[in-house]
Amino acid sequence: MDNREELFPWVEPDGTVIGSITRGEAHGGSMKLHPVVHLHLFDSDGRLYLQKRPSWKDIQPGRWDTACGGHVDFGEDVRVALVREVREELGITEFSPQYVTSYVFESSRERELVNVFTATFDGPVCPSAAELDGGRFWTLAEIEASMGKDVFTPNFEGEYRRIVSRLGMADGSGR
Repeated sequence: MDNREELFPWVEPDGTVIGSITRGEAHGGSMKLHPVVHLHLFDSDGRLYLQKRPSWKDIQPGRWDTACGGHVDFGEDVRVALVREVREELGITEFSPQYVTSYVFESSRERELVNVFTATFDGPVCPSAAELDGGRFWTLAEIEASMGKDVFTPNFEGEYRRIVSRLGMADGSGR
C-alpha cells in the first residue's frame, strides 16, 4: 500500500516549489500540483517498454503504463528522482535520459506536473516485484491497436501521443 503521509513538493506550473503536501492530499482531490517523472524506455528496435501497474495502487490499478513513473520527493531534484525511480522500478542504473517536455496532467483526483524523458536501452530490465506487476517491450503497432480499449492508463495514452508526435513517429511504425 502507498504511504499516504509521504511528502511531495507542491509546485507552480513552472516547477517552482511553493510548499509540501502529503501523498494522501495530492491524490485525495486537493488538486494541488505536484511533480512526477516519466521515462519512455525504447530498445534499439524501436519497441517501447511498458509496466503493468499493481492492483494495490491507488491510481489506475492493473493498467499498462509508462515504463517508469514516480513522484518527486519533497526536497529532491527532478533528474535525481528519475534515476531513483528507474533503479527502484526497473533495476536499471546506467542509462542516458533525454528530457522531452513537461506538462500539467489533471484527473478528477489530482494534478501532476509531468516531467517526460526518453532513453534507449538494450540491457536487462528487471521490474521490481514490490513496485510493479511486471512489464514488457511493445511494438508501436501493438500499442496503437490497444489504444482506447481500457488497456492503458489515460495518462499514458495522452502522453504517448505527445511523444510519438515530438519524436517523429506519427505513423506508429517505429523510431
